[in-house]
Amino acid sequence: MKDIAGKVAFVTGAASGIGLGIATALAQAGVKVMLCDIDKAALDAAVAKLRQTNADVDGVLADVSLKAELQAAADAVIARYGKVHILVNNAGVGSGGSYARWPDGMTSWVVGVNLISVIDGIAIFGPLIESHGEGGQIVSTASMAGLLSGSGSLYNVTKYGVVALSEGVRQELAPRGIGVSVLCPGFINTNIADSADHIPERLQAAIPPLPTEGPSLEAMEGLRQRLAAGIDPLYVGELVREGIEEDWPYIFTDNEFEPFVDMRFANIKAGFDRIRGRTPRR
Repeated sequence: MKDIAGKVAFVTGAASGIGLGIATALAQAGVKVMLCDIDKAALDAAVAKLRQTNADVDGVLADVSLKAELQAAADAVIARYGKVHILVNNAGVGSGGSYARWPDGMTSWVVGVNLISVIDGIAIFGPLIESHGEGGQIVSTASMAGLLSGSGSLYNVTKYGVVALSEGVRQELAPRGIGVSVLCPGFINTNIADSADHIPERLQAAIPPLPTEGPSLEAMEGLRQRLAAGIDPLYVGELVREGIEEDWPYIFTDNEFEPFVDMRFANIKAGFDRIRGRTPRR
């Protein structure tokens, strides 16, 4: 999409952090943007701030882990702007913990927001983008955790899923004039470490409270420090805008983790090398 001015975008998790950075960068380029978030106060503030710049923006409240609410948000975009060209599946929540320690409520919440909402978002908005025949772009926020498993936490599992989904759907939608990009940010100055503040009421009883002391709390504080010193979300938004215009399959924010990605693929290559020349039994 070389010329995005005048096009319509829908951005989830848009009231703060990377989502607001993307919404801002798109609005600055003349895109009409519908911001979507679960936090009404933050959403109203973000919309009001962007409108002060004469941006054509609006907001819709939704818990994107619920398909019915995501569908209602899509209906609101069409009612407000008539069509949609750009989908940004950005909403995400953080979680940690090693395997076999994930409460059912945590699994429902993290998988619902980070992965199911992306699946549902593409299923709902993809046909809407196809319908007008003007082309479009789908951008889904994964993470460097979608390429590097780290501790194998539930968060990483969802982000690997977003990468796989984006790669597959890109092949399917390219012949239809719709590009697909996956955003894999590093440490960005966001409030994702405080995701628990927005656990839906329906799941709160099934998710234990955060630790108030010990190694888990220390790890969380370390993460907050890294995030506070992280990259400006508006810079990320500008990269995403460029990625949309140039149809980048992968959008990265920095090179910090590139050596680790190289190591991962070297290990994968070594696995193939071990069986090279062997004749499989049939």
